[in-house]
Amino acid sequence: MTLAVSRQDEGVRNKIRTSASDKRFYFTVNLILGLVTLIVLVPLIFIVMASFSAPEAVNSGKVLLWPVDFTLDGYKAVFKHKLLGVSYLNTFFYTIAGTAVNISMTMIAAYPLARKDLPFKGVILFLFTFTMLFSGGTIPTYILMGQLHMINTRWVMIIPGAISVYNMIIARTFLQNIPGELEEAATIDGCSDFQYFFRIALPLSGTVIAVLTLYYAVAHWNDYFTAFLYLSKREYYPLQIVLREVLIANSVSANDIADMDAETMLARQGMKDLLKYGLIIVSSAPILALYPFVRKYFLKGVMIGALKG
Repeated sequence: MTLAVSRQDEGVRNKIRTSASDKRFYFTVNLILGLVTLIVLVPLIFIVMASFSAPEAVNSGKVLLWPVDFTLDGYKAVFKHKLLGVSYLNTFFYTIAGTAVNISMTMIAAYPLARKDLPFKGVILFLFTFTMLFSGGTIPTYILMGQLHMINTRWVMIIPGAISVYNMIIARTFLQNIPGELEEAATIDGCSDFQYFFRIALPLSGTVIAVLTLYYAVAHWNDYFTAFLYLSKREYYPLQIVLREVLIANSVSANDIADMDAETMLARQGMKDLLKYGLIIVSSAPILALYPFVRKYFLKGVMIGALKG
């Protein structure tokens, strides 16, 4: 009886010690995560506050977590550009249409490569991965776009990057984790490969599709270099090109310094500094609003796609 009681007391003490250890561990983890969150969050808050503050207050270090000498001059300078609305619509079109094409091509390529019975699967996968290491280069690609009559068209922002091999491999790995018994049962019930893909494989791939949608959408939204190379028609410009024009128009060049007084030059320089923060908000806010909708899928989708090769 005494031995049983002593063992029970020892188990209770071990449980208490374990519980206290867990509490210390969780406290340490939460403290580290809190510090990392502050490190990331404080600069973002500063950018937002600086975009609403006077340039003099920003340059003198008075702005931290609250705007000083509230002003909307930076946003007024951005939104008065005549092509801003058109560029926003263009960027939304490139992002939505491009992401739809990307997801379609990625899943169509990933599904057969996830099948064990695909002939020459190793050769096809090698050809895909080869493009991750080697490409034709900027000039040959430009010549190819010209021969395809895609320069100065909206499709040059969508078709050349229709699929990312890296994202395709993530989707392929995810599809490989779908139990094979589902396919066997579907085949017994008379389900064809197309029906299995659209009715079973795609609905079960919602997690990885959500993650890849975020990847592709962010890439399209921030795409600057493609438009810089292939677009010269201003009505096709995306948002990033127009915002660059706004920043350049309010910059002080070396030729302008000799033609303006010190006060005007300081005002122009202050407007340029204010514009930098406003441009970050204008260009980043819409795509940041997309993240909460896919946040719950993000970690799970990436980890599932990364566990097996």
